[in-house]
Amino acid sequence: MHGPGEYVPDVTEGSTHPEDLPQPRIERRSRNYPARRCRFCGRRAGRYAVASRAVHDLGDPRSGHPVDLRVTYSKHYCPLCDRCFSVDLSDLALPKCRYTRRVQQLAVYLVAEDGLSYQAASWSLWRDHRVFVPYATIQNWVEAAGEKKEGQHRDHLPRRGAGRLQRLPGHRRGL
Repeated sequence: MHGPGEYVPDVTEGSTHPEDLPQPRIERRSRNYPARRCRFCGRRAGRYAVASRAVHDLGDPRSGHPVDLRVTYSKHYCPLCDRCFSVDLSDLALPKCRYTRRVQQLAVYLVAEDGLSYQAASWSLWRDHRVFVPYATIQNWVEAAGEKKEGQHRDHLPRRGAGRLQRLPGHRRGL
């Protein structure tokens, strides 16, 4: 049995084939409702279809398997305002995103707070939480969060160049 702080080598390190990686554990979640309130007009909107979505969540470090969530959700139609909408899943994952918000927040934390590089954060997420996130995706999340932008000053105050300080109101440029 391994104790806390003891180095345990990763069994997947050096694997070159995706077949060698552990298979994900699938957890099923349901957001399937017979009717919901229309978010546009507030009236009752009945279900007209059911869909599902797969998102990657933080894995199980004890078993060494990644976790995929299969979310079944309902789509609704409001006859009064003639609009279709899906059940809100934004608390779980952003629209069109393949990862849960927990994965996003942890990745941004690793880069912004712990100071890891994008590649190191990607490896850390796989090693510690068994979720594979490409480092370019982590870079997009961090830049969207505004934590680690290039050219950002320490005090986060906007800077003005000498040329902008000399301009007077109403003064024509380019002469």
